Amino acid sequence: MSDARIPAAFLRPGTSSFSDFVAENAPDLLPARRSLPAGSAADMAPHGTTIVAATFPGGLVMAGDRRATMGNVIAQRDIEKVFPADEYSVVGIAGTAGLAVEMVRLFQVELEHYEKIEGTILSLDGKANRLSALIRANLGMAMQGLAVVPMFAGFDLDRGVGRIFGYDVTGGRHEEAAFFTVGSGSLFARGALKKLYRDDLSPDDAVRVCLQALYDAADDDSATGGPDLTRRIFPVVWVVTAEGATRLGDDQLGQFADQLVAARMVRPDGPNAPLPGGAQEARP
Repeated sequence: MSDARIPAAFLRPGTSSFSDFVAENAPDLLPARRSLPAGSAADMAPHGTTIVAATFPGGLVMAGDRRATMGNVIAQRDIEKVFPADEYSVVGIAGTAGLAVEMVRLFQVELEHYEKIEGTILSLDGKANRLSALIRANLGMAMQGLAVVPMFAGFDLDRGVGRIFGYDVTGGRHEEAAFFTVGSGSLFARGALKKLYRDDLSPDDAVRVCLQALYDAADDDSATGGPDLTRRIFPVVWVVTAEGATRLGDDQLGQFADQLVAARMVRPDGPNAPLPGGAQEARP
């Protein structure tokens, strides 16, 4: 007769960190504990880009394109790169897609585990710090070309504002004001956001600005995919407010994308940015 009792490790009081628990009792299950042959593995797995985020009064928007590349080949046209971390936060992935998705899943379990153990949700700064630790644990993989550089954002219930956090491959965390971009197309997307962002954006206009930034990134970066009108594949867009995180549906995104592409047919380089003194009005 088999012993059906729960192992003692599951009953012993300890940390509220799920990843620390796994590291102590089954370390081989953690992504960072896997070993690879010496050398670069950068071309062995699909990579994902580009992620953009922008705040507005009362929340924030995070959006990601749908293209994954493997070298000069499009590995996937409809990959998802923005995920809910919990009810009030989202995380976008850039870098090695497989490891990034696995890291996001571990991060989601980590936050859910903390909430069940402690009876309350982790603070937004605490969530950002936990993701930093997971990225740092992946440093060995990053040194072999399999880097994961996510973006984290959420609504701070204590401050009543949306906040955005960026990272480097070592897990270094930095908070960004107003907007931020990551991925191979981030340089072009950030240039668009600099010109179109305003402090008083409505939620819909924040979505439009992020979509414009992704379009500009796709215009100049081959690893970033623009809206695919023929296949009806649109960027993944999440809006986070005090009511929680909500993903926009394809019907609504399709309307935004159709308007954007129609406007680009008239002006391929995108909308005008406002000039000082209000001499010009910009419509994202």
